[in-house]
Amino acid sequence: MSGKQNSAVGEQQPPSSGKRKKTPKPETRLAMVRRARRINRELAEVYPYAHPELDFENAFQLLIATVLSAQTTDLRVNQTTPALFAKYPTPEDLAAAQPEEVEELIRPTGFFRAKTKSIMGLSAAVRDNFGGEVPGRLEDLVTLPGVGRKTAFVVLGNAFGVPGITVDTHFMRLARRWKWTDQDDPVKIEAEIATIFPKSEWTMLSHRVIFHGRRVCHSRRPACGACPITHLCPAYGEGETDPEKARKLLKYEMGGRPGQRLKPPPDYPGEPAPAMGAIE
Repeated sequence: MSGKQNSAVGEQQPPSSGKRKKTPKPETRLAMVRRARRINRELAEVYPYAHPELDFENAFQLLIATVLSAQTTDLRVNQTTPALFAKYPTPEDLAAAQPEEVEELIRPTGFFRAKTKSIMGLSAAVRDNFGGEVPGRLEDLVTLPGVGRKTAFVVLGNAFGVPGITVDTHFMRLARRWKWTDQDDPVKIEAEIATIFPKSEWTMLSHRVIFHGRRVCHSRRPACGACPITHLCPAYGEGETDPEKARKLLKYEMGGRPGQRLKPPPDYPGEPAPAMGAIE
């Protein structure tokens, strides 16, 4: 036998302390629910003025504005709808309009031909099937052309006071970042979030999460260093962590700029958004 010992056997190992580094335990369901509800409470303190960011005066206007908001900003919709609602104030008026005239009015919102078909079609359905009044039930709203669950919950929560969870792109992104869900389908996300929060919180929860997604927790460059809930966020560090650099990423009133509404609520801390044609 050779005098050389096998390295795997004879090589001396450093003394062990007898203690192994502990692997963090996976978060329990109960711990996640408690953390999620604390996030909601703290966001309520950050955004006590959270609100729907579409200008509207009644359920019909909110329904039309929400359909128009697809693939564009709420600001662009708010700049566009005053002329539309001035010319077509009721479902009956819009249903009987000339499509070319409607297209021209909503052109700034993009996809104006498809949107014209939707808003004229839903106006006709409201006129013919619901006596000219926007229905206040989910099962009725989703029968209207261009109206899905997200749009329906916006209308139900903000025009009728019926609780609902609005799963838009911001809500989906933050719910996944905060480990409330790992689902990709909006309906499945809605169902999971509904089990975490009491029904009475659903509408305002949606506003707070969407507010935070638009102002701080952006898709590409989250402002982690300026975020007020980093102590509760398992995704901290995905974005800019330097406080000064992060503050420059803040949007709307938190960054000292106007929000999305031309007619914001009285408690909104920022300036009204500019009308169409004004300097933005």
